[in-house]
Amino acid sequence: MTPRIGFLVNPIAGMGGTVGLKGTDGQLAEAVRRGATPHACDRAVQTLFLLREDGIAFITCAGAMGEDILLRAGITGYTVLYRPGEPTTAADTRAAVQAFLDAGADLILFCGGDGTARDVYDAARREVPILGVPAGVKMYSAVFAVNPLAAAELARQAGRIGCRDSEVMDIDEEAYRAGRLTARLYGYARVPYIPERTQGGKQVFEQQDEERAKDEIAAFIAEIMLPETLYIIGAGSTTARIMEHMGFSPTLLGVDAVRGGKVVARDADEAALLALLDEHPRAKIVISPIGAQGFVLGRGNQQISPAVLKKAGLANLIVVATPAKLAATPLLYVDSGDAVLDRQLGDTFPVISGYRIAQRKRVVHPE
Repeated sequence: MTPRIGFLVNPIAGMGGTVGLKGTDGQLAEAVRRGATPHACDRAVQTLFLLREDGIAFITCAGAMGEDILLRAGITGYTVLYRPGEPTTAADTRAAVQAFLDAGADLILFCGGDGTARDVYDAARREVPILGVPAGVKMYSAVFAVNPLAAAELARQAGRIGCRDSEVMDIDEEAYRAGRLTARLYGYARVPYIPERTQGGKQVFEQQDEERAKDEIAAFIAEIMLPETLYIIGAGSTTARIMEHMGFSPTLLGVDAVRGGKVVARDADEAALLALLDEHPRAKIVISPIGAQGFVLGRGNQQISPAVLKKAGLANLIVVATPAKLAATPLLYVDSGDAVLDRQLGDTFPVISGYRIAQRKRVVHPE
């Protein structure tokens, strides 16, 4: 029986990431003003290109919400069931999914972020499995493949593999932009599951030993800092502790930069980081994986883009995480948007987990 997949994309998903907006919901005009460009469609094409010869019957939306991407991927066997407005809205996503369900879709394949996942779930609930191609800023929900290549593998095998109940998270973007992570469980969706291909949900660790470990990591990083080197400090509570150890107020969910014992940038976007690297080519990037999910790059820190990584040099990437986080994070993932760059990180990576202590963790690269 020919599999029937309902496909849609949120064309503006993730546009706020590289320009430091920490999300795009309600911020499209500001993202465009800051120079953001769409990239969700490119990531969707990567997935669909791998499915072009699988004999899948795609049902989709007109224009940039689906049909344009299918054509770019070389797929002509599709049916347009929904015509969205311009610009597309959350209501369009919900209406499109309902149209797919009415037409007997076996799987809803969507490209976007946490907001898109909530809209898809609102319509699909648990009636059919859903699967996300990651293209948003945060993606704390566990309904996404780890990258576009893994999404193709999961979609291809969706009718032959099991599903798991995966969290759909509701993230308060206004609070997130203000530096507060406020999340609640929105529901459980059915998601095709293959280990190392489907991402997990974010976990938050707050035990007393966790706080002590953060202090030890911060003391060690501060100890090895060189005065003439630029340090780009990524998002998260562990990296924030490094800033606090030096006497600075951190941007908890943004990217800061310090040099010579001074803060030279707060909540920097990609353009600001590239400008700093032009001025200070000797640099280090300090980041921490998302708890349990294991993403080092590509989730919540898109300001540290492939261009920033190349200019700083992959050898200058420092990853930090507490032992408790690492215990719950058996594998690391990278999804920077540049698959060649991701592979250059290698198959293992040292993670600083205490004062002069590191653990080597496996990095998974789904092909």
